Amino acid sequence: MDIRHDHGTLIHVVRACDNADAPDLIAIGGESSVSVLLITDTSANLIASFHIGSRITALAWSPRAVSPSSSDQWLIELTTASSDFGLHLLTKSPDVNEDIFPFGGGLSGHHGPVNEMTFCGGPTDDFARYVATVSDDKMLMVWDLHPIINIPSALLSPSPSDASGSPSTSRLQPTAYVISFPHALSSVCAHASTTKDLLVADVRGSLALIDWRSDPSHAPADAWHHPRVAELAAPRAIAGGAGAFPASAAWQQANPDIIGAVHRSRFSLWDLSKLQGGKPTLSGASFPEGAHRFRWCPTYPEYFAISTRSPSARGATIHPTAFTLAPRPLCVRDFDFVPLKGIPRIAAAVGHELIVFYIGVE
Repeated sequence: MDIRHDHGTLIHVVRACDNADAPDLIAIGGESSVSVLLITDTSANLIASFHIGSRITALAWSPRAVSPSSSDQWLIELTTASSDFGLHLLTKSPDVNEDIFPFGGGLSGHHGPVNEMTFCGGPTDDFARYVATVSDDKMLMVWDLHPIINIPSALLSPSPSDASGSPSTSRLQPTAYVISFPHALSSVCAHASTTKDLLVADVRGSLALIDWRSDPSHAPADAWHHPRVAELAAPRAIAGGAGAFPASAAWQQANPDIIGAVHRSRFSLWDLSKLQGGKPTLSGASFPEGAHRFRWCPTYPEYFAISTRSPSARGATIHPTAFTLAPRPLCVRDFDFVPLKGIPRIAAAVGHELIVFYIGVE
C-alpha cells in the first residue's frame, strides 16, 4: 500500500536517512521549511518541522541521527541549504525543541545555489564533523561544523532559535575549506568507508574523485583543480556539452568501487577496480527528456533508480522499471530509497505530496 503525506507546498528535496539506527526517517524540503517524517508500514508521521524561510535546495543526514523508534535518546540532526545560498544545521532531541543554526552566510559561503551536500567524516570520531557542499558558483566547500577557533561570519538570515537561548547561540561558526572547479557543480557524494575522497559531478557530465584532505601546495602552481584520484566521463555526455540537465552521481555504499551517474538522457556505471581511461563499464538510455537524479538502493545494492523533472515526460515516473505515480504535467521533483529491510521502497516527491511505495513483492 502506498503512503502519502501532504507537505502543504511543493516538495523540492527528499533525503532518507541510511543510518543503522534511523532507517525509518525521511526529510523533505519545501518552499520554506524542512519536515522530518517517521515511516511505518502504513503511515508517515511528522516528528519535526523546521521553518527556514526560503526554498530548500539540498539536505544531508548527519551520521549521529537516531530514530525515536530505536532509542529514547533519539536525535534528529541534518543540514540543509536554501535558495538564498544559506546553510543550516537542524537538530531536535527529547530535551531540545527544533533548533536551527545558520552558517556559511555572507562572504564566507557560496555565491550561487547549493545543489547537493553530504557528510564526509568517514569511519572516524569525526564522522559527523565535516559536511561537503557544491554549488553553481563552481566551488566545493568542506565545512568543519565543530571548529576549535571562532571566525565571525555575516549571516544571511537569523536563526529562529537564537532568541530562545538554544544551544546554537553558543556554537562557533563553522569554517570552510574551498576547492574551485572550472564549471558549475551539480552533485557531491561521500562513501562511508573513506575519510578523504569525494565524488563530484559538474554540469558537463564529468565526474571526479577528489582527495579533499591532500595538501594543495603539492599541486602545480597553475592548476585550477585539487589532487584527483580519478576522472570519469561518459563520452556522449561530453560531446553533448553542458545542456540543461546537470549530472547526478552516487556511490554504491555496498561496494566503494561502483559508481553510477546520469547526464542528459544517459546513465553510466563505473567499476573503479577496472578503469579503462575513465570510460564507463556500462551505459544506457534513461529519460529522453533528460534525467535529474540517480540513486542506489541501500538494501538491494544491485538496484538503482533514475528520475526526471521534465514536464514533457510521461507524468511522474521512476526508471529503469517504469513506475508512474501521477499523470503529466506532474513530475518527480526528487526521490530516495527508503533503507528499511524487506521489499525495497522509494519515497518520491510529486507536487505537494511525498509518496512512499514498494517496487517489488515478496
